[in-house]
Amino acid sequence: MSILERVRWPSDVRALSRAELKQLARDARDRHIDVVSTIGGHFGASLGVADLTVALHHVFDTPRDKLVWDTGHQAYIHKILTGRNERFPTIRQHKGLAPFLSRNESEYDTFGAGHAATSISAALGMAAGRDVMGRDEKVVAIIGDGAMSCGLAYEALNNAGHTDRDIIVVLNDNDMSIAPNVGAMNKYLTTMITNPVYNRVRNEVKSLLTRAPRSLSEVVESVAGRVEDGVKGLLVPGMIFEELGFRYVGPIDGHDMDVLVDTFSRVRELGGPILVHVLTQKGKGFGLAEENPVKWHAASPFDKISGAGKKKSGGLPRYQNVFGEGLTELGRLDPRVVAITAAMPGGTSTGVFAAAFPDRHFDVGIAEGHATTFAAGMATQGVRPVVAIYSTFLQRGFDGIVHDVALQDLPVVFCMDRAGIAGEDGPTHHGMLDISYMLSVPRMTVTAPRDGSRMLALLRLGIEHTEGPFSIRWPRDSVPAEVPSLSEIPPIPYGKWEVMREGSELAVLATGTMVLTAVEAAEELAGEGIEATVVDCTFLKPYDREVLAKVLSEHEAVLIVEEGTVVNGFGAFLTREILDDPGLPVPARMQTHGLPDDFIEHGPRKVLLAELEMDVAGLVGKMRGMVRRGTRVSRESA
Repeated sequence: MSILERVRWPSDVRALSRAELKQLARDARDRHIDVVSTIGGHFGASLGVADLTVALHHVFDTPRDKLVWDTGHQAYIHKILTGRNERFPTIRQHKGLAPFLSRNESEYDTFGAGHAATSISAALGMAAGRDVMGRDEKVVAIIGDGAMSCGLAYEALNNAGHTDRDIIVVLNDNDMSIAPNVGAMNKYLTTMITNPVYNRVRNEVKSLLTRAPRSLSEVVESVAGRVEDGVKGLLVPGMIFEELGFRYVGPIDGHDMDVLVDTFSRVRELGGPILVHVLTQKGKGFGLAEENPVKWHAASPFDKISGAGKKKSGGLPRYQNVFGEGLTELGRLDPRVVAITAAMPGGTSTGVFAAAFPDRHFDVGIAEGHATTFAAGMATQGVRPVVAIYSTFLQRGFDGIVHDVALQDLPVVFCMDRAGIAGEDGPTHHGMLDISYMLSVPRMTVTAPRDGSRMLALLRLGIEHTEGPFSIRWPRDSVPAEVPSLSEIPPIPYGKWEVMREGSELAVLATGTMVLTAVEAAEELAGEGIEATVVDCTFLKPYDREVLAKVLSEHEAVLIVEEGTVVNGFGAFLTREILDDPGLPVPARMQTHGLPDDFIEHGPRKVLLAELEMDVAGLVGKMRGMVRRGTRVSRESA
């Protein structure tokens, strides 16, 4: 029987010997590899923290003591050890375990984590709440996987060090986020752990720790007494954290169970802000992931011996790949074009542009707010910045979009991948709100293409556009048709809609991914004798008033469809425009259809769209219902 078979809860982990803890980490890694190789999922990060996860649950009294994980794709091993091993094969599956941490799923998931750098802020809040309530449990934030490039982490560190509150921060340093880390902090940490003078002192510290059973504070005091003040900054590489008010411990080997348990056992007895610097290897325990941690950050099902993918390759490319190739082609035509991303050159495919134009590609790390203002600064110099960030991640840069870009009429192009339903990554990654928040920004051009060719045409138009910012959104999906070279794609007139088909009984104003779905639904209804007009509303703002007026005058029923929230979305925006414009007819029946006013759980994109009645069958039902019901409304009653 493996050790893992004896472990159901962290209390079982706390009963294990050191030898058993080491075996448990190996068993948990094997379980993780078995499951992810079968169903796919995030991979390398959790392998890297297997030993750390086991050690934390062994030393700390979870769930009374709080472990606050950052970037929840580190937490697969955590889920295995906290009562979810049997259900682990359902992770990221429809109706299965959540892809990231979820407070609704387990009391051991103390804080939901899908976006990076939230752990220290949340943990400090928990520690403050603990103190207000008069309790004494420990609160531990585990941050890493590139999150230290995010400004939120430093705001929290600054506040925590100032308050002198009892909190432990574990810096999981694997030199990776998804792509290799960038920025001054990464250089600092790398210099710290490779400095030969420091390593001599570190060896002395290790020697002292193995001697008489003194407290950690006594050991630190003993070593500090041997270090001359003139070289203190060199010999104490954690000085930056010390200056922020933290007691610095480390760096320690994140794959040495004895060191981990000994260190955390001592740290647990100390008070005040403490930072433990732990060195780990992303992908640890799976050779291919150790060699190529970028590729193995996440994986589709694969053969765990060879690493070969199990899914059939081929078919149409994804939007992100088409974007990367098109952006690179535009970069060849216009030397002013630059690409900016926030630690996602692979996920957004700006890495293709980077390979061709390394001096014009800027990966700013997990710093979306900085990315927007950085782009604004570049735009003031005549550069044409293209900012490629996932829809939900760009929410972090909203203030910069408003005050630094739009308010100054700067020509920045925002390209939002993962717009709409993002699939198995769930509510933290579904791009539900970008239509709503982009429509709210004055002077922002808001667009959504129906296919890959239109996406590239809009990208070209956005780069040419000089009157304020320009946004484009696309899904995490394959393009619906082959995409020719950009030179073969005709230009799109600014602000114009396209009538895809004409009918007399109903009009569908669709945008983005819903256009071709609406066309297919209309064709199906035509077989029942119901003829519908379908309009591709590529431009959400500004909209095509001329086409809108014609459609409204010719149809009594109008359905507005979008793959975004119905709250303050395109439908709500267009409805207000219709009702407020005395020159536009008000249809007898008008309805909006989109994503509901709720957070949507994880699952395959097609399955979720079907459940939300946003597939062909769902639109057929909506359209059929509008033709057969309703009483004419007046402008006043609407």
